[in-house]
Amino acid sequence: MRLNLEKLELARAAFMLCALMASAVPAVAQTTPAAPSITQSVLAEAKLYIDGQVPLFIGAVGVVIPTGQSSDLAAVADGILYQMSGSSEIVIGRATRPLNAREALFIAAGKKVVVKAGTDMPSTLMHFLVGRAAELDRSGAATPATVIKIFRSPGRIPNLKPGAYDLNLTTVTLPPYTPPNSPHHRAGAALYYVLFGTGTTTVQGEVIRRAVGSVIYEPPGLAQQWGNPGAEELRFVVFNISAEGASASGPEAPAKPR
Repeated sequence: MRLNLEKLELARAAFMLCALMASAVPAVAQTTPAAPSITQSVLAEAKLYIDGQVPLFIGAVGVVIPTGQSSDLAAVADGILYQMSGSSEIVIGRATRPLNAREALFIAAGKKVVVKAGTDMPSTLMHFLVGRAAELDRSGAATPATVIKIFRSPGRIPNLKPGAYDLNLTTVTLPPYTPPNSPHHRAGAALYYVLFGTGTTTVQGEVIRRAVGSVIYEPPGLAQQWGNPGAEELRFVVFNISAEGASASGPEAPAKPR
């Protein structure tokens, strides 16, 4: 579904508001300053086999389903569905499972999926995907859902060789005043989405502000740092693909092949 620029900006603003509503937490007073501790939690994961012959892209699409209504989800590629706010019932074939805010579920390509929003508020989700460009362009959901095209990588994910891969979605939280971490790079590729707070990334010495709703694509070999200079915690999700068993990220840029 194509949206005009005005509608797209309104939809993005709605997504940012939903992220704030879903992620807001009360401040906790501390009598003794403690060293910042970055926390990570894997929400969903799966194993994929890639033949290495077909160019694959990484992307995300937003889906908003009105309260109490149902929509067919276009599972055109392998991906992970993340519940941003509200709640849903996910029906895959004969199986039904609930999906609450901040939970995620792997959905394999080609599955028939119906998403029913809860009765208390609209269901706002993000569907992270890895697949062919044409498949990602067809991702979304049927009426009455509103679909927001969030991102698709401008080029194929490089260096995907034949073999097994880990696909996962992780939530990462940086406490207030967390200094930039050590430069790291992805073994595969990753897509970040900021849910709460405002942080920074540093790439080749350039510091970039990352607020709620920011989308950051990290291809293989790109070294960057995350930090949180603000007084609120920073929370984002990371959709990652990397070779099976390999560390998702490394401490420094990989050596260039000779």
